[in-house]
Amino acid sequence: MTQNKIALVTGATAGIGEATAQILAEQGINLIITGRRDEKLQKLKSSLEKNHKIVVKTLSFDIRSYEETEKAWNSLDKKWQTIDYLINNAGLAAGLDYIHEGSLEDWNQMIDTNIKGLLNISRLVLPVMAERKTGHVINIGSIAGKETYEKGGVYCATKHAVEAITKGMRIDMLQHGVKVTSVCPGMVETEFSLVRYKGDEERAKNVYKGLTPLTAEDIADTIWFVLSRPAHVCINDILIMPTAQASSGYVVRK
Repeated sequence: MTQNKIALVTGATAGIGEATAQILAEQGINLIITGRRDEKLQKLKSSLEKNHKIVVKTLSFDIRSYEETEKAWNSLDKKWQTIDYLINNAGLAAGLDYIHEGSLEDWNQMIDTNIKGLLNISRLVLPVMAERKTGHVINIGSIAGKETYEKGGVYCATKHAVEAITKGMRIDMLQHGVKVTSVCPGMVETEFSLVRYKGDEERAKNVYKGLTPLTAEDIADTIWFVLSRPAHVCINDILIMPTAQASSGYVVRK
Protein backbone atom coordinates (compact mmCIF):
# COMPACT_ATOMS: atom_id res chain seq x y z
CA MET A 1 0.00 0.00 0.00
CA THR A 2 2.76 2.46 0.88
CA GLN A 3 5.43 1.31 -1.57
CA ASN A 4 7.09 4.27 -3.31
CA LYS A 5 4.80 6.75 -1.55
CA ILE A 6 6.24 10.15 -0.64
CA ALA A 7 5.28 12.24 2.40
CA LEU A 8 6.29 15.82 3.15
CA VAL A 9 6.32 16.67 6.87
CA THR A 10 6.83 20.28 7.94
CA GLY A 11 8.29 21.14 11.34
CA ALA A 12 9.98 17.75 11.54
CA THR A 13 12.88 18.70 13.83
CA ALA A 14 11.02 17.81 17.06
CA GLY A 15 7.71 16.84 18.63
CA ILE A 16 4.76 15.79 16.48
CA GLY A 17 6.62 16.34 13.22
CA GLU A 18 9.53 14.12 14.22
CA ALA A 19 7.23 11.41 15.61
CA THR A 20 5.17 11.51 12.41
CA ALA A 21 8.30 11.11 10.29
CA GLN A 22 9.23 8.10 12.42
CA ILE A 23 5.89 6.33 12.02
CA LEU A 24 5.73 7.00 8.28
CA ALA A 25 9.26 5.68 7.87
CA GLU A 26 8.21 2.49 9.68
CA GLN A 27 5.56 2.08 6.95
CA GLY A 28 8.20 2.30 4.21
CA ILE A 29 7.22 5.77 3.03
CA ASN A 30 9.94 7.96 1.55
CA LEU A 31 10.13 11.36 3.23
CA ILE A 32 10.80 15.02 2.72
CA ILE A 33 11.35 16.56 6.15
CA THR A 34 11.49 20.31 6.65
CA GLY A 35 12.41 22.74 9.40
CA ARG A 36 14.78 25.55 10.27
CA ARG A 37 17.29 23.47 12.28
CA ASP A 38 19.30 21.72 9.57
CA GLU A 39 21.51 19.84 12.06
CA LYS A 40 18.44 18.15 13.57
CA LEU A 41 17.04 17.36 10.12
CA GLN A 42 20.30 15.70 9.09
CA LYS A 43 20.41 13.64 12.28
CA LEU A 44 16.82 12.47 11.74
CA LYS A 45 17.50 11.69 8.07
CA SER A 46 20.49 9.54 9.00
CA SER A 47 18.52 7.62 11.65
CA LEU A 48 15.46 7.00 9.45
CA GLU A 49 17.44 5.88 6.41
CA LYS A 50 19.57 3.53 8.50
CA ASN A 51 16.71 1.96 10.46
CA HIS A 52 13.99 1.80 7.82
CA LYS A 53 15.76 1.55 4.44
CA ILE A 54 13.90 4.49 2.97
CA VAL A 55 15.08 7.64 1.21
CA VAL A 56 14.83 10.96 3.05
CA LYS A 57 15.25 14.44 1.60
CA THR A 58 15.79 17.42 3.91
CA LEU A 59 14.76 21.01 3.22
CA SER A 60 15.93 23.64 5.70
CA PHE A 61 14.13 26.97 5.29
CA ASP A 62 11.82 29.42 7.07
CA ILE A 63 8.28 28.45 6.11
CA ARG A 64 7.07 31.97 7.00
CA SER A 65 8.73 33.20 3.80
CA TYR A 66 7.04 32.20 0.54
CA GLU A 67 10.25 32.98 -1.34
CA GLU A 68 12.29 30.59 0.83
CA THR A 69 9.55 27.95 0.67
CA GLU A 70 9.32 28.18 -3.13
CA LYS A 71 13.12 28.02 -3.51
CA ALA A 72 13.26 24.90 -1.33
CA TRP A 73 10.40 23.30 -3.27
CA ASN A 74 12.02 24.07 -6.62
CA SER A 75 15.24 22.40 -5.46
CA LEU A 76 13.38 19.06 -5.60
CA ASP A 77 13.29 17.18 -8.88
CA LYS A 78 9.88 16.42 -10.39
CA LYS A 79 9.78 12.88 -8.98
CA TRP A 80 10.09 14.19 -5.44
CA GLN A 81 7.38 16.77 -6.04
CA THR A 82 4.78 14.03 -6.56
CA ILE A 83 3.74 14.19 -2.92
CA ASP A 84 1.20 11.62 -1.71
CA TYR A 85 0.90 12.92 1.86
CA LEU A 86 1.40 16.50 3.08
CA ILE A 87 1.55 16.89 6.85
CA ASN A 88 1.23 20.59 7.69
CA ASN A 89 2.63 20.40 11.20
CA ALA A 90 4.86 23.49 11.50
CA GLY A 91 3.37 25.84 14.06
CA LEU A 92 3.88 27.38 17.47
CA ALA A 93 2.49 29.44 20.31
CA ALA A 94 4.48 32.48 21.42
CA GLY A 95 3.72 34.12 24.74
CA LEU A 96 0.65 33.95 26.97
CA ASP A 97 -0.56 37.49 27.51
CA TYR A 98 -3.74 39.48 27.88
CA ILE A 99 -4.61 40.99 24.51
CA HIS A 100 -3.94 44.56 25.69
CA GLU A 101 -0.47 43.52 26.89
CA GLY A 102 0.45 41.28 23.95
CA SER A 103 3.67 41.39 21.97
CA LEU A 104 3.44 42.38 18.31
CA GLU A 105 6.52 40.23 17.66
CA ASP A 106 4.79 37.19 19.17
CA TRP A 107 1.60 37.87 17.23
CA ASN A 108 3.43 38.18 13.91
CA GLN A 109 5.46 35.05 14.58
CA MET A 110 2.30 33.01 15.21
CA ILE A 111 0.35 34.48 12.29
CA ASP A 112 3.23 34.09 9.86
CA THR A 113 4.02 30.51 10.91
CA ASN A 114 0.65 28.99 11.72
CA ILE A 115 -1.36 30.57 8.90
CA LYS A 116 0.96 31.87 6.19
CA GLY A 117 3.41 29.00 6.58
CA LEU A 118 0.68 26.42 6.07
CA LEU A 119 -0.58 28.34 3.03
CA ASN A 120 2.91 28.80 1.56
CA ILE A 121 3.73 25.10 1.32
CA SER A 122 0.15 24.09 0.44
CA ARG A 123 0.10 26.50 -2.51
CA LEU A 124 3.07 24.62 -3.98
CA VAL A 125 2.01 21.04 -3.22
CA LEU A 126 -1.74 21.19 -3.94
CA PRO A 127 -1.49 21.92 -7.69
CA VAL A 128 0.55 18.74 -8.15
CA MET A 129 -1.97 16.71 -6.15
CA ALA A 130 -4.83 18.23 -8.16
CA GLU A 131 -3.13 17.37 -11.44
CA ARG A 132 -2.50 13.79 -10.32
CA LYS A 133 -6.04 13.46 -8.89
CA THR A 134 -4.69 11.93 -5.69
CA GLY A 135 -3.19 12.93 -2.35
CA HIS A 136 -3.98 13.54 1.30
CA VAL A 137 -3.32 16.71 3.31
CA ILE A 138 -3.34 16.65 7.10
CA ASN A 139 -3.36 20.03 8.83
CA ILE A 140 -2.43 19.97 12.50
CA GLY A 141 -5.01 22.09 14.25
CA SER A 142 -5.72 22.33 17.98
CA ILE A 143 -8.40 22.47 20.63
CA ALA A 144 -7.46 26.17 20.37
CA GLY A 145 -9.05 26.18 16.93
CA LYS A 146 -12.39 25.14 18.41
CA GLU A 147 -12.40 27.19 21.64
CA THR A 148 -10.80 30.39 22.89
CA TYR A 149 -9.10 30.72 26.26
CA GLU A 150 -7.76 33.49 28.45
CA LYS A 151 -4.48 35.06 27.32
CA GLY A 152 -4.52 32.91 24.17
CA GLY A 153 -6.64 35.04 21.87
CA VAL A 154 -4.18 35.47 19.00
CA TYR A 155 -2.87 31.90 19.12
CA CYS A 156 -6.47 30.66 19.17
CA ALA A 157 -7.25 32.96 16.25
CA THR A 158 -4.47 31.39 14.18
CA LYS A 159 -5.77 27.90 14.92
CA HIS A 160 -9.35 28.99 14.14
CA ALA A 161 -7.91 30.15 10.81
CA VAL A 162 -6.34 26.73 10.27
CA GLU A 163 -9.76 25.19 10.95
CA ALA A 164 -11.39 27.43 8.31
CA ILE A 165 -8.61 26.88 5.77
CA THR A 166 -8.87 23.11 6.25
CA LYS A 167 -12.63 23.14 5.66
CA GLY A 168 -12.17 25.32 2.59
CA MET A 169 -9.36 23.12 1.31
CA ARG A 170 -11.55 20.01 1.70
CA ILE A 171 -14.27 21.64 -0.41
CA ASP A 172 -11.91 23.04 -3.06
CA MET A 173 -9.97 19.79 -3.48
CA LEU A 174 -13.08 17.59 -3.56
CA GLN A 175 -13.32 17.67 -7.36
CA HIS A 176 -9.72 16.48 -7.61
CA GLY A 177 -10.08 13.46 -5.32
CA VAL A 178 -7.64 14.89 -2.77
CA LYS A 179 -8.43 14.14 0.88
CA VAL A 180 -8.05 16.82 3.57
CA THR A 181 -8.10 16.17 7.32
CA SER A 182 -7.78 18.28 10.46
CA VAL A 183 -6.08 16.60 13.45
CA CYS A 184 -6.66 18.71 16.56
CA PRO A 185 -4.81 17.81 19.77
CA GLY A 186 -5.36 19.04 23.30
CA MET A 187 -2.41 19.09 25.69
CA VAL A 188 0.64 17.40 24.14
CA GLU A 189 3.97 17.43 25.93
CA THR A 190 6.50 18.49 23.29
CA GLU A 191 8.64 21.62 22.87
CA PHE A 192 5.35 23.53 22.51
CA SER A 193 5.22 25.04 26.01
CA LEU A 194 8.99 25.54 26.12
CA VAL A 195 8.71 27.65 22.95
CA ARG A 196 5.63 29.50 24.25
CA TYR A 197 7.46 30.42 27.46
CA LYS A 198 10.69 31.27 25.62
CA GLY A 199 12.84 28.56 27.19
CA ASP A 200 11.50 28.73 30.77
CA GLU A 201 11.67 25.00 31.55
CA GLU A 202 10.00 25.17 34.97
CA ARG A 203 7.03 27.11 33.65
CA ALA A 204 6.74 24.76 30.69
CA LYS A 205 6.73 21.65 32.93
CA ASN A 206 4.04 23.13 35.16
CA VAL A 207 1.62 23.11 32.23
CA TYR A 208 1.48 19.30 32.46
CA LYS A 209 1.90 18.97 36.23
CA GLY A 210 -0.50 16.53 37.90
CA LEU A 211 -1.79 14.91 34.72
CA THR A 212 -0.71 12.61 31.92
CA PRO A 213 -0.65 14.64 28.69
CA LEU A 214 -0.70 13.30 25.18
CA THR A 215 2.64 12.46 23.58
CA ALA A 216 3.89 13.28 20.11
CA GLU A 217 3.64 9.56 19.37
CA ASP A 218 -0.09 9.60 20.22
CA ILE A 219 -0.65 12.21 17.54
CA ALA A 220 1.61 10.43 15.05
CA ASP A 221 -0.40 7.23 15.60
CA THR A 222 -3.58 9.17 14.89
CA ILE A 223 -2.09 10.66 11.72
CA TRP A 224 -1.17 7.20 10.45
CA PHE A 225 -4.64 5.90 11.28
CA VAL A 226 -6.15 8.69 9.16
CA LEU A 227 -3.76 8.11 6.26
CA SER A 228 -4.25 4.36 6.26
CA ARG A 229 -8.04 4.40 5.71
CA PRO A 230 -9.34 2.94 2.43
CA ALA A 231 -9.44 5.18 -0.65
CA HIS A 232 -13.19 5.83 -0.31
CA VAL A 233 -12.89 7.02 3.33
CA CYS A 234 -11.87 10.55 4.35
CA ILE A 235 -11.82 11.51 8.01
CA ASN A 236 -12.50 15.24 7.97
CA ASP A 237 -11.73 16.11 11.58
CA ILE A 238 -10.36 14.51 14.74
CA LEU A 239 -10.22 16.12 18.20
CA ILE A 240 -7.89 14.14 20.47
CA MET A 241 -7.47 14.96 24.15
CA PRO A 242 -5.75 13.55 27.23
CA THR A 243 -8.20 11.64 29.44
CA ALA A 244 -7.68 14.32 32.12
CA GLN A 245 -8.69 17.16 29.79
CA ALA A 246 -12.28 17.65 28.61
CA SER A 247 -11.76 21.05 26.96
CA SER A 248 -9.31 23.94 27.01
CA GLY A 249 -10.65 25.07 30.38
CA TYR A 250 -11.55 21.77 32.09
CA VAL A 251 -8.55 19.83 33.35
CA VAL A 252 -8.22 17.49 36.34
CA ARG A 253 -4.86 17.46 38.11
CA LYS A 254 -3.87 15.07 40.88
